Amino acid sequence: MQHDLIAQARTWLAEDPDPETRDELAALIEAGATQELAVRFAGTLQFGTAGLRGELGAGPMRMNRSVVIRAAAGLAAYLKAQGQDGGLVVIGYDARYKSADFARDTAAVMTGAGLRAAVLPRPLPTPVLAYAIRHLGAVAGVEVTASHNPPRDNGYKVYLGDGSQIVPPADGEIAAAIAAVGPLADVVRPEDGWEVLGEDVVDAYLARTDAVLSAGSPRTARTVYTAMHGVGASVLTAAFERAGFPAPVLVAEQAEPDPAFPTVAFPNPEEPGAMDLAFATARRAAPDLIIANDPDADRCAVAVPDGAADGDWRMLRGDEVGALLAAHLVERGASGVFAESIVSSSLLGRIAEKAGLGYEETLTGFKWIARVDGLRYGYEEALGYCVDPEGVRDKDGITAALLVAELSSVLKERGRTLLDLLDDLALAHGLHATDQLSVRVEDLTVIADAMARLREQPPTVLAGLAVTSAEDLTRGTDRLPPTDGLRYHLEGARVIVRPSGTEPKLKCYLEVVVPVADAAGLPAARARGAELLAAIKRDLAAAAGI
Repeated sequence: MQHDLIAQARTWLAEDPDPETRDELAALIEAGATQELAVRFAGTLQFGTAGLRGELGAGPMRMNRSVVIRAAAGLAAYLKAQGQDGGLVVIGYDARYKSADFARDTAAVMTGAGLRAAVLPRPLPTPVLAYAIRHLGAVAGVEVTASHNPPRDNGYKVYLGDGSQIVPPADGEIAAAIAAVGPLADVVRPEDGWEVLGEDVVDAYLARTDAVLSAGSPRTARTVYTAMHGVGASVLTAAFERAGFPAPVLVAEQAEPDPAFPTVAFPNPEEPGAMDLAFATARRAAPDLIIANDPDADRCAVAVPDGAADGDWRMLRGDEVGALLAAHLVERGASGVFAESIVSSSLLGRIAEKAGLGYEETLTGFKWIARVDGLRYGYEEALGYCVDPEGVRDKDGITAALLVAELSSVLKERGRTLLDLLDDLALAHGLHATDQLSVRVEDLTVIADAMARLREQPPTVLAGLAVTSAEDLTRGTDRLPPTDGLRYHLEGARVIVRPSGTEPKLKCYLEVVVPVADAAGLPAARARGAELLAAIKRDLAAAAGI
């Protein structure tokens, strides 16, 4: 067994085109590090939510140039099998370690396979790539990014010509084509022959961002902005300048792209401590709101002044921002369908119903939300918002930031705030309080065991509330295709449990709805909501054995 492992590693080493990972793997072989080698050669990275994502390093279970070349060759073979020979593939990339190398390798493979390749001019937000696919009439797009994952990770996100991320059966067919790729030496990779796009593609995206705002709307909101060491700053500041908003005050320590992410352990605005520098900057600058993007700028986080909060600033939940943007679009007279994933707050459905708009619930991820017929607005609780589906069929942290700033400006003119509008929504529809129980694991069997335990012994009561129905989503529903998840409906609450598609996490999404008679009842309703969420979290953790 040990001999087979070493032989497998030597075969991989002989093909590896990257001196860094070659040296890394050679050292592991030389040291006889069979335990580490066994982990790296336990299989191959699998297509997850929309492509590949994993830790950088040598071997088939890591992100590296060998894995990317195979992925690109498989994607090229799939596209040609679909009759897209000669079609254009647009490639974007962020500022993480190896991103530019992976983008160049992809362009070389596409060119060698007889497709046309065009690479974005520099590290840019993922929504620019999603926009460019349809703008340029491409047959597919690739974004090299690990989004908000830790610094040691990278990823490979695949879109087809409709500008949306891949879904079944395409993902399985691409995975099969990747598995069928032979020796890397047989993958043709010319030194040139692809196009490097100019800044005009960025200008076209920026021109499109104007479409999300109302003509003549107030543009007075003052913001503090953090790019979280990612690629959002140049594009967001340009979009704000074009729109006529005051220039955002940048969180200087996090404004420039840096693959080491030196000020944050996890470059995700939702993670504890990630927003500390933004709060410190806001306390000096006294803006109307804080806006944060994740490193590839497809997510948008919002914080607002709140004297009752610790440090006088409060992060809004993704569900709160999702509801605020929906209310703003309704007031602007939006038509079409509002959509969200099943893990997001049911408040969106109530807003849509009252406005006489269509409403759809999808599986998790914008690959599903973006495909809803007649979509006008879609969001997901993990800080993702699609506010211009005709321009970008994916979440877009730049246009979402513009729309939040417009809403803040409109309310500011009326002497009101985002928190005041949240109160209005609670009075109109009931207080919708959401929370998440998220458990990061080293050993993936912990997640499998928790799911099995819940399936074998589903809870009947959580926080003293009876479970009125329990669904195993692996069987699908009349509205949803199958997915690995569990959904519980309670009296005045809802719980969904699922493994993350992008990280080693078990995620439990909790929502309670507390009726509110009048504004005087809001504090008591909030306290009741928080109490119920805490109790559900405690009882669910016990039921899952986590």
